[in-house]
Amino acid sequence: MTVSSKVRFGVLGCSRVAQKGVLPALRNTQHALLSMVGSRTPEKAKRVAAEFGCDTYGTYDELIHNNNLDAVYISLPHALHEEWSIKALEAGKHVYCEKPAALSYASAQRMVATARKNNVRLIEGLMFRYHPQHAAVRTIIQQGALGDLIRFNGTFCYPRPDNNSILMSSELRGGSLYAAMPHPLAASRMIFAEEPEQVFCHMDFDKKSGVDVQSELWLGYPNGKSATLFSAFGAYFQSTYTVLGTVGSITSKRAYAVPRDRATTIVLDTNDTVTETIIEPADHFALLLDSFCQEISKGSQSTAPYEEDVLAQACILEAAQRSHTQQRVVTLEEIKKENKM
Repeated sequence: MTVSSKVRFGVLGCSRVAQKGVLPALRNTQHALLSMVGSRTPEKAKRVAAEFGCDTYGTYDELIHNNNLDAVYISLPHALHEEWSIKALEAGKHVYCEKPAALSYASAQRMVATARKNNVRLIEGLMFRYHPQHAAVRTIIQQGALGDLIRFNGTFCYPRPDNNSILMSSELRGGSLYAAMPHPLAASRMIFAEEPEQVFCHMDFDKKSGVDVQSELWLGYPNGKSATLFSAFGAYFQSTYTVLGTVGSITSKRAYAVPRDRATTIVLDTNDTVTETIIEPADHFALLLDSFCQEISKGSQSTAPYEEDVLAQACILEAAQRSHTQQRVVTLEEIKKENKM
């Protein structure tokens, strides 16, 4: 693929995940090209653009209205995702928005409706799903090594962010439910290959900042399957999941945040046999970008359910918030009925 045929990306926001994950990946993809960096401050935009070999930089608005861009990667505080995603979509740009793309089901509906109206695509930044270890896990499950699936257990925890971090700001909608929980939540949906029906959630909050620092989620899936998920700030780093079946279990030992130069391990345990499989290093940010660009190139022939995924994740997160507030099990059908368009 020539440079001129690559999808030209503007990066909106110079966050840590942008600088550590997506910007380096944009230099190593087959189908995407870094074409502009946008920041609140021109100095930061200029510095970050230069660091990653990009000549064009500017403000958020200048990036959104740059006609030489095909797509926008949005890495802003959670509270700004809907606003700037919709602005980019209305400007005819495809959007790759960091998780959580939407903070409510109604928000997700507005974003998806805008994407469809403008004939552009919207993907949520759950990059871990593109790491080859998960395809290996799914293959083992499909081969029947676990028997019938029963339970998914996922954990994503890491040290407490600095008090001045946007993740510790209630105004910017920080907290572990939005910052960490989307990963094991999406992983459970990916492994079970269906959507949950019920949600129960409990959160513990930091008194000073007002954000949740621990979240526990139970998801009731069809046919008796369930998922238990845990996210936390201020804990020993954990990025793992285990899938339990009737005759075995399988574990991803580093499931969500995987450095591009690190191999991962999946462990299959069946009766008295334990098998460890090493998965070679991979850049899941680059893999997401290339997959997204290839789907964009298909136009109306694309069948990738990006927008449906955004809606599904947002519906579950809204149900989780309601469940904690009302201390009851909340059905996803309840959320959908209230927001029927």
